[in-house]
Amino acid sequence: AQRYVLVILVMLCAVTATLTRHHIAMRAMETRLDYTVSHTLQTIANAMLLGSSVIFRQSSLASSTTVSGEELLLHNFWIVGFACLTLASLYRLFRVPDNLAPGGNLNQAFLSVPLYTVMCLISGTYFALIGHSSGIGIYLGKMMELADMFLNVGLYVWVGMMLKQTRLATLVFNIFRPWRMPPEMLAVVAVLVAAVPTAYTGASGIFVIAAGAVIYSELRAAGARRHLALAATAMSGSLGVVLRPCLLVVVIAYLNREVTTDELFGWGIWVFVLTATMFAMVALTVNRQSQFDLAPAADAFPASIQALRPLIPYVIVIAAVVLFYRFALDVKMDEFSAPRLLPVIMLAILVYEHISLKNGRGRASGEINHQGLERSVRGATNDTTAEIGALLLLLGLSVSIGGVIERSHIMETFPQAFDSPWSAMLLMVVILVILGMIMDAFGAVILVTATVATIAYSSGIHPVHFWMVTLVAFELGYLSPPVALNHLLTRQVVGEAEVLAAQQEGGTFYQRHERIIMPLIAMGIS
Repeated sequence: AQRYVLVILVMLCAVTATLTRHHIAMRAMETRLDYTVSHTLQTIANAMLLGSSVIFRQSSLASSTTVSGEELLLHNFWIVGFACLTLASLYRLFRVPDNLAPGGNLNQAFLSVPLYTVMCLISGTYFALIGHSSGIGIYLGKMMELADMFLNVGLYVWVGMMLKQTRLATLVFNIFRPWRMPPEMLAVVAVLVAAVPTAYTGASGIFVIAAGAVIYSELRAAGARRHLALAATAMSGSLGVVLRPCLLVVVIAYLNREVTTDELFGWGIWVFVLTATMFAMVALTVNRQSQFDLAPAADAFPASIQALRPLIPYVIVIAAVVLFYRFALDVKMDEFSAPRLLPVIMLAILVYEHISLKNGRGRASGEINHQGLERSVRGATNDTTAEIGALLLLLGLSVSIGGVIERSHIMETFPQAFDSPWSAMLLMVVILVILGMIMDAFGAVILVTATVATIAYSSGIHPVHFWMVTLVAFELGYLSPPVALNHLLTRQVVGEAEVLAAQQEGGTFYQRHERIIMPLIAMGIS
């Protein structure tokens, strides 16, 4: 049943993302040429997906092994889904919005093409050239083996979107506001505090989508320059991926019997301390432009304690849900139950906010106006639909790109074992960062498990050490050009205008590119 739910979820959400122009790309569509090029290539890519699925179905039926009714139904689901997706992109292609500027530049237009489309065109062309046209369909079928994990990604996205509808992020910032921290210190605090919800929203990108806008606006309000605020927003989801109960770590432990979640999360705390220290050192020393003139503790501490009070009901609501599950349903909160528990917790928080604000309480300054329970849940679900479509399609095509790398036997050109663990680790880091640049985390983990991990183990690298390095290398990849996925998501949530304004600011080379360079230095040293 999970496999059918996943296919329906991916297809419905992908069609929604296409119709609402919500796919993740290097830049937004601004001109008519951008729009035409993007949707033409999307239509071609979607037709490729449809063709590959049809050929995969035919080859399965023609093979000597019998195809069960369930598998045939799954094939039909994929075909109908990709047919709808192709029609949606065709509809969009001929319905050009009126608010687009005329003309355009062809090079910039290609940057408006969604990342999933680029991945599909590359993998589809490769598989067609080697006479394996059903390749994309086969690798998308591999998603079904991890259907539970991909459904969890969808639940985590929903949690992130509900978090966006609450006042939690603003209330947490209120605790630090009385200290009048310099922008650089507040950026460090924001990134450190963000690590916990990142672990609870499954992956760095999801948290950037959920809370990036609040983090950026709060840092700007505190006087942070645009580049610093953009860097901190992009980094906000990077430190928590090694903390319990992050879904990515659970997937690694599921695919690799050499490690357990307890081992990975145990060492993950120390990796978090390392990366946090590196980011703090870089942010507070390189290009620091503010004096450390904190408010007196006698004034700031009581104000911070006062700001904690509005958070107490939230703690009570969370504890009540967790305890109810623990004693009434015998389900304890851990990395395995988190995807099912967290949506209930977020719904309970939205109910509390609805009741408390309806009664006229909690309207402290600096808080957003709550929209009401029904509008908040509907808004979160609408956002989730488009985000899941963009994310899961990107994830599925990452698996397909992994298939291209696997079938091209690139990894076989490297030795299957190294004499020195140091030289092996050095090469691994380079490979892992490159994979992080071009692939989604979950697709990259599947590929690394099948290829690089065995070389690492054979070279004498401890499995836990290898996977900790892998997670940090992936995060470095997500912050690295040319794709820099976390920066793309930051651009999406803070707005194109803010990023363009930052790019037009003057200063030294470092100051002009601080939003890119600072995270690279911090994660690179780590």
